[in-house]
Amino acid sequence: MSANEPTRAYDAVIVGGGHNGLVAAAYLARAGRSVLVLERLDHTGGAAVSTRPFAGVDARLSRYSYLVSLLPQKIVRDLGLDFRVRPRTISSYTPVQRAGRPTGLLVGGGEQRTREAFARLTGGDREYTAWRRFYGMTGHVARRVFPTLTEPLPGRAELRRRVGDEAAWRALFEEPVGVAIEETFTDDLVRGIVLTDALIGTFADAHDPTLVQNRCFLYHVIGGGTGAWDVPVGGMGALTDALAAAARSAGARIATGHEAVRIDTDGHTAEITYRTADGEGTAAARYVLVGASPHQLAALTGDPAPEPAEGAQLKVNMLLTRLPRLRDPDADPREAFAGTFHIAEGYRQLATAHGEAAAGRLPAAPPSEIYCHSLTDPTVLGPRLAERGCHTLTLFGLHAPARLFDRDNDAAREELLAATLAQLDTHLAEPLADCLATDADGRPCIEAKTPLDLERDLRLPGGHIFHRALSWPYAEEGTGRWGVETRHANVLLCGAGAVRGGGVSGVPGHNAAMAVLERDRPAPLSRPNAASPPP
Repeated sequence: MSANEPTRAYDAVIVGGGHNGLVAAAYLARAGRSVLVLERLDHTGGAAVSTRPFAGVDARLSRYSYLVSLLPQKIVRDLGLDFRVRPRTISSYTPVQRAGRPTGLLVGGGEQRTREAFARLTGGDREYTAWRRFYGMTGHVARRVFPTLTEPLPGRAELRRRVGDEAAWRALFEEPVGVAIEETFTDDLVRGIVLTDALIGTFADAHDPTLVQNRCFLYHVIGGGTGAWDVPVGGMGALTDALAAAARSAGARIATGHEAVRIDTDGHTAEITYRTADGEGTAAARYVLVGASPHQLAALTGDPAPEPAEGAQLKVNMLLTRLPRLRDPDADPREAFAGTFHIAEGYRQLATAHGEAAAGRLPAAPPSEIYCHSLTDPTVLGPRLAERGCHTLTLFGLHAPARLFDRDNDAAREELLAATLAQLDTHLAEPLADCLATDADGRPCIEAKTPLDLERDLRLPGGHIFHRALSWPYAEEGTGRWGVETRHANVLLCGAGAVRGGGVSGVPGHNAAMAVLERDRPAPLSRPNAASPPP
């Protein structure tokens, strides 16, 4: 499709070829609708991609999005996706100094082993019993709430009835999650491990009265009805490659290098202006589904911009020649790094780091967590790297709001990265730097991304990985039937900023497609000339 091609009509034009846009495209095309996807980059996938970031190194990393929990199997089945995930054998490991000696808490490897790990760290069974009770409660909520994500939005009262547990509702939906954590657990480290799920990509205190941390926590514990976070086989790009293939095979047209710059609509039909390297063009559509952020949607339609968003994370990708040895004599690196490796994430440490960042300072002891995907899925490494014992590490740093990088992004990035790795080194028996691989140019295989980098690279508003604060998974005033509706009747939001968006889920894409199909009962518009070459 060239930029000077005459205007053509589609049933739906989808702005953005990220995973949500591709989900919507595949559903609509399979339902017989004519679909065009406009993607400004030269590839699809958005933040859910696998790349080789290090020159001359055959390691395919999930560069931005790391793990999968919120993707419903319904979407995988409906679209016939050739996509698999693998569970991690260990849930988490958290190193700590106790009584002057290095130790840690390993969660996973069986109930008895986890019970013993809690007892060894805390001196008894109380914290483990509380852990089981607390996650029994979240598991109950997950089983009741997760299936609703691909249904029309329930009302608040309806969802409360579905949950059917007033204590759980109060703990997760009404009071700051810090209240439940402090009432349930006494050990500072255990409290911190629980709290981290409320802070991923969310800059908040445990007792934030807006409950933004509760919403983040909820989405991190309901995935799949279990809260488990799995590793995508072949990297995150395997999912978006499968989605693009499903959309194309169903008849959708995907135009990369086509940036949507304006949407004109009267509520019944719309014209989308796009820009390519060759100039501008237009496409007409009955519906427009926008996989970009609410801020980009406003810019496209000329509507008032929503409240500013602010991301709050440091993302780091690494390749190691070997896993580093740990100071904890009881910890095997192959187990410790197999799950989520928590660093400086005790409850008081998290509060201190939040206070420092809120005051405009980089945290002195930055909290973060590490994932080693290659322990679960060695296919992300080329054969030679795997034979040599190399491994990938991805690090997600908390409490790093975009405001801290405004003055000098490059300098602040380097300072925060150094402080973050220094915190990790306090728990290692050898410096991490000694384990870093080098690329074809002899440079260490490590890259870091601040919120400002993510805003530049992916157009995430303020570098916010969810496009804006996560929403409650129930209807509120103005949310519409599916949570994807906008003030324009035929323009829908199918990206992470939709209600029930955020994370690698495909849920907003599914729901936007369902909203179109529910409204669009008559026969679709005539398809574009099938003899035309694909874009």
